[in-house]
Amino acid sequence: MSSQGKQYEYLEHTADIKFMAYGKSLEEVFENSALAMFNVMIDTEQVSGETRKEIFLKAPDLESLLVDWLSELLYIFEVDEIVFREFKVEKIKEEAGEYSIIAQAVGEEYYPESHPFKTEIKAVTYNQLEITKTDDGWKAQVVVDI
Repeated sequence: MSSQGKQYEYLEHTADIKFMAYGKSLEEVFENSALAMFNVMIDTEQVSGETRKEIFLKAPDLESLLVDWLSELLYIFEVDEIVFREFKVEKIKEEAGEYSIIAQAVGEEYYPESHPFKTEIKAVTYNQLEITKTDDGWKAQVVVDI
């Protein structure tokens, strides 16, 4: 099955939700992972607004960077009560054995009446986490605890 044209798909799992995100670049696969995660919780197409959060993170490897990126977005949602509709990863780079991400998330304040809540995500896990280079880009498998 080709992943061409897909942003993400959900894979069967039990007390967690597992998804595979796709992208032509590493930046795009990180964007689509965030989109997939937020669509577990809410319908991102119902989110408008121009509230922007700048995110800059460093991690020792790509897998940790992906978990940190998704965990940071989840943290902002929980603490600042902002739901996101768009993710723009400007750059992921490797320097001196460390990976960094510079990104922006765009959304608005969370209102239960305008953003019906689907599923609560408790945590992003390292369980079955995989980031793979493919013929047409990248893919990432992520499992979140619900």
